[in-house]
Amino acid sequence: MGEQAANSGSDEAIVIIKAAPQVGKRHGETVCCAGLDLYGRWLRLYPVSFRHLEERQKFGRWDRIRFKWRRPPDDSRTESRRVDQQSLEVVGKLRHSERGKFLANAIVHSLAKEREEGRSLALLKPEVLEFRADKKTETELAKEQSRFDVIRSQSDMFAKEVTPYHPCPYFFRYRYRTQDGLREGTCQDWEVEATFFKWSREYGEKKALAEICRVFGEEYPERGMLLAMGTHSLYPDVWLVNGVIRLDQIQQGSLF
Repeated sequence: MGEQAANSGSDEAIVIIKAAPQVGKRHGETVCCAGLDLYGRWLRLYPVSFRHLEERQKFGRWDRIRFKWRRPPDDSRTESRRVDQQSLEVVGKLRHSERGKFLANAIVHSLAKEREEGRSLALLKPEVLEFRADKKTETELAKEQSRFDVIRSQSDMFAKEVTPYHPCPYFFRYRYRTQDGLREGTCQDWEVEATFFKWSREYGEKKALAEICRVFGEEYPERGMLLAMGTHSLYPDVWLVNGVIRLDQIQQGSLF
């Protein structure tokens, strides 16, 4: 039986995507991660309760990880793997000089083409037109907080050990152009939310927002960037911006 038809196995991947934590009834606070295996194929790794990992297991972008997996019964996307979290280990890191070459074959310019070919993850080179922060409504914030409070009230390991949850008060969105035309997507990169919270504590919310929009909306596009994209599990034609990768931080000469 070929690898694509297997229902379980083990693999290694270079982490490309680590989305902002989400709170759900089934798995508690989890992080959707994705990476490219050593053959350049996308793998979606979910759910990962990142805050419950041992320190030696905690990984970031460019880390090489090894893990056991099985096919999820409730997710038909071909790249999706349900990770055995106990098996997860960090076994290396992709060197700076290797990153451009490693990513080169994964870069695409059309999300429609990826969708037609049955893929739900993509590394996109777009023309970025706008980055903005849209404030969430009180209803949206209350709904996010309520999901967490329900889980916290349960007498399980997650509820007892979880870090206090504070929903991000903004949606961060990119408007961009691809070969398919104009698109817009919500940015779920953990780095963006973490940076907003850090700068809010240091400078206040108003200055933090201005700096977020300058860095991710002006500086990154000017220096070159890729968007790591993924489709929504319930809405397969909706692409989300799961990760933002700076091109000036890797060797661009091997990309094009």
